[in-house]
Amino acid sequence: MIQVAQILFILSVLVILHEFGHYITARWFKVRVEKFYLFMDAGFSLFKKKIKDTEWGIGWLPLGGYVKLSGMIDESMDTEQMNQEPQPWEFRSKPAWQRLIIMLGGIIVNILLAWFIYTAMYSTVGKKYISTEVLQQNGLAFGDVGHKAGFKNGDKIVSVDGEFQENFNRMIMDVLFSSEVVVNRGGQNVTLNLSDEQIKNILDKEGRNFVQARSSATKIDSIIKNEEADKAGLKVGDSILAVNNNKVAFFDEFSTAMKQHINDSVTLKVLRGAEEKEIKVKVNNEGKLGFSVKHAVNDKFFVQQKMSFLEAVPAAIKESWSLLVYNVKSFKLILRPATGAYKQVKSPIGIARQLPDAWDWEFIWNFTALFSIGLAFMNLLPIPGLDGGHALFTTVEMITGKKLSDKAVGYVQTFGMVILLTLMALTFGKDIYQLIADKFF
Repeated sequence: MIQVAQILFILSVLVILHEFGHYITARWFKVRVEKFYLFMDAGFSLFKKKIKDTEWGIGWLPLGGYVKLSGMIDESMDTEQMNQEPQPWEFRSKPAWQRLIIMLGGIIVNILLAWFIYTAMYSTVGKKYISTEVLQQNGLAFGDVGHKAGFKNGDKIVSVDGEFQENFNRMIMDVLFSSEVVVNRGGQNVTLNLSDEQIKNILDKEGRNFVQARSSATKIDSIIKNEEADKAGLKVGDSILAVNNNKVAFFDEFSTAMKQHINDSVTLKVLRGAEEKEIKVKVNNEGKLGFSVKHAVNDKFFVQQKMSFLEAVPAAIKESWSLLVYNVKSFKLILRPATGAYKQVKSPIGIARQLPDAWDWEFIWNFTALFSIGLAFMNLLPIPGLDGGHALFTTVEMITGKKLSDKAVGYVQTFGMVILLTLMALTFGKDIYQLIADKFF
């Protein structure tokens, strides 16, 4: 329930402020606003109240929201009004430049919101991120798909498309978007070029977990009952020092050793308290013993840059722009079907499942800023039914001096809404199926 409450709060903030951007610009240019709704009121509303010319309400379907402007064919697909003579207070009666500003009002507010949140966060708690440089001091560890893509344990990423990314989480994304990755391997620089198939394998099987810090932690955290580790007498708290007298300094070295002895027995040297012991244990057919280790989270990986307000303002602008660029890169990856990136697109249901189980204001505001830039980018897309579609037609009108007929606008708007609703149905269906599968299968 906490996750549901968080996503509803985030969506409510974003939708209200986005639609307020349309509302306030419409009022500036004296366009009548007939409705202002949080969420969609398909069939009925949870709440509504008429104040002067505007009906304010909350719909039952949490799929965005809308403002209905007089004299405009929008999501409501109300064309009856368009058959009457244009009135001075209608959207269609205003100059093209005013209509363009109204259409971009929501997008502008989304960008300003992210800028405001990041400014507030940076000037209070500071800018926080995981340092790539510090985290990969001992090199990086990769999963199976990472190895198949050409990476090796111990590699240090030097650059991605010619640039070094100081934020480790961003660096992982950069690798997936990249044309060229340069790694330092044993003192030598090696260039890797990931194919669409390799990116697909990473996204499908391990995601951003395909690369992690090379952990030296080999302390047993938990043991599965009746598995090989339990049968051999290993205990929680044991630290593994060597396999068959070969020292293992990093956990990936231990994992590699286990895969080399599948369905065989190995002798582990473990430290139990202050005493070293040798324990013989069988490796199962998956190259595992039946225990998990505790990877210590080192605080030195984290950077917290505290800023003054004057420092936070430009840093927040830079962060907002950076996130917009990442949205463009993500969209370009989605448009490459061979990568399978389109499968990673999530509905609010999928997003809610990724939110923390506890209410965390710092996380919520950071996520709201991130989501706000994503919403701005999505609405910039020149797709009929989105703000970008309306803006495109208005821009063409300003350039050519010709305006689409109301009939043509209606057809285009209908086509766009069918496409958007189909994509939403597919995305929601995928996330609902995954939710059910995780619960019952």
